[in-house]
Amino acid sequence: MGRHLISIEDLSLRDIKKIFSLTEELKRSPESFQNALRGHKFALIFEKPSTRTWVSFETGIFQLGGSSVYLGPGDIKLGEREETRDVARVLDRYLSGVVMRTFAHETITEFQQYFTKPVINGLSDREHPCQALADYFTIQEHCGSASKPVLAYVGDGNNVLTSLVYLAARLGAVLRYATPKGLEPHPSVLASARKTALSTGARIEGSHKPADAVNGADAVYTDVWVSMGEEKIRDQKLKQFKGFQLNARLMAGAKKKALVMHCLPAHRGEEITEEIMEGKNSVVFDQAENRLHVQKAVMLFLMGS
Repeated sequence: MGRHLISIEDLSLRDIKKIFSLTEELKRSPESFQNALRGHKFALIFEKPSTRTWVSFETGIFQLGGSSVYLGPGDIKLGEREETRDVARVLDRYLSGVVMRTFAHETITEFQQYFTKPVINGLSDREHPCQALADYFTIQEHCGSASKPVLAYVGDGNNVLTSLVYLAARLGAVLRYATPKGLEPHPSVLASARKTALSTGARIEGSHKPADAVNGADAVYTDVWVSMGEEKIRDQKLKQFKGFQLNARLMAGAKKKALVMHCLPAHRGEEITEEIMEGKNSVVFDQAENRLHVQKAVMLFLMGS
């Protein structure tokens, strides 16, 4: 079986360091890798709409000399038009790798069982590993690899936070998060991360008070309050997030030059204000750019190139 990136837990600390080192090389000298995936073809299987994930992967594959085919929500309909395992076994005969963006995490894990080449999780309801890798690479760029910055996450205990928790534990980092009651990361996620933290020295701290998470932080991160597929419970969630907006008042508790982070898309006026989103400390679009570089590194790493 080939190597996959379904979860951050698929990566060791050594793997992550290799990916970050390769990302630095790719960002510094992209022309040196322009034929690294020559002759390889990837499929982008997306059940959800996408801007960054679609464009960054397709662009990255092209820049590495490979090619890709996009299979959108109406093209395959995994598990409906045809069984997921059958699609996986057919595509395994055609392709060098697959990027998947699905509603259910189980769709990716089932596909991976029958696909012998790299499968990359471009987003599922459980994790968003490529986003978390780009986030921590961005922090490293701005804070230095030798430092141990405190990342504060204020928002939903969603797929992004799950991947950040796993990655912080692997890196021995300090992550403080604040979520509304009932929206915390799954207990199994925290248990696994804290077990890892015993050997890496990571600190994973959770609360329901945004000010406690942000206090003295080097970087402050937020995400949308209502994710795709949650439109029917929008009003309920907005009530749950009262007091969780990333605004000037909340940011005043962080360090003066604390980075402002968001994985996008952003709903200005809800989880973040215009002032903070567009402020001088915002690295939101650095994060977005680094999705391209990190994902190129992930593909090369998984392909053994």
